[in-house]
Amino acid sequence: MKNLFLTLALVFTFNATSQIAVMTAVDLKDGAEDDYLKLEKFYSAVHKEAIKQGFRTGWSLWKAPSNPDDPTAPEYILFDNFTLEQFEAAQNGNGPDGLAIAKEIYKGKMSRRAIEKMAGSWQDTSNERRSYVLQLVDATILAGGDIKPGDEVTINFMSKKTDDFENYETKVWKPQAEKNILLGNLRQWALVEAIGRSDNARTGWTHMVFNLQANNPGEWSGTSGFKWDRLWEGIESSRDMSEPTTLTCVMVVQ
Repeated sequence: MKNLFLTLALVFTFNATSQIAVMTAVDLKDGAEDDYLKLEKFYSAVHKEAIKQGFRTGWSLWKAPSNPDDPTAPEYILFDNFTLEQFEAAQNGNGPDGLAIAKEIYKGKMSRRAIEKMAGSWQDTSNERRSYVLQLVDATILAGGDIKPGDEVTINFMSKKTDDFENYETKVWKPQAEKNILLGNLRQWALVEAIGRSDNARTGWTHMVFNLQANNPGEWSGTSGFKWDRLWEGIESSRDMSEPTTLTCVMVVQ
């Protein structure tokens, strides 16, 4: 499981309407980072308009930790958030026309040819893109305002071992996260299940958990005693879990 953590980094936040996230891990070509960030800046305006038109609920870009041991590890992660209805519409071919939106947004600012060239330049900057469809299982509130560049999140890959795994996470662990949100030690906890993957996507995990970090957290407040020890044994026996890693927000459109 640890190797999965090093080779894939992806994150998203959920609100009351976001139920599906499509995550894309981007493995960049050598020396292409500056051009890639220009491309995502270009597309951020397209995503903003798509959100305005009701095609999705959010989009963001996160920087993944470097992994010199794996040349195919992603440098950046994209994710789009959808309601279930928006996602199903996109699957049925009723999603936004990104190029048409780009031509309208950048009309008078860029030539048509320049827009088309920029829109297709992802092929010039990335070696491979791996996509995952993630569905919300449960989440706490999002505290501390909207996500912004510079925010950090820790993630864990999980492999479900027992049928009661999700109950342990949502009924036993989630209250611990909520307690620490009230104390200012955490901003959000979310559990998701992988329900789809591209053919080239990494496997070996069934769920992911996200912990959006507070800016100045205090000491984590936990539970102790006999009952908690027995509950913790149940949690640990219900899944295999990777070590946490930290991701940093680069761009966000909400």
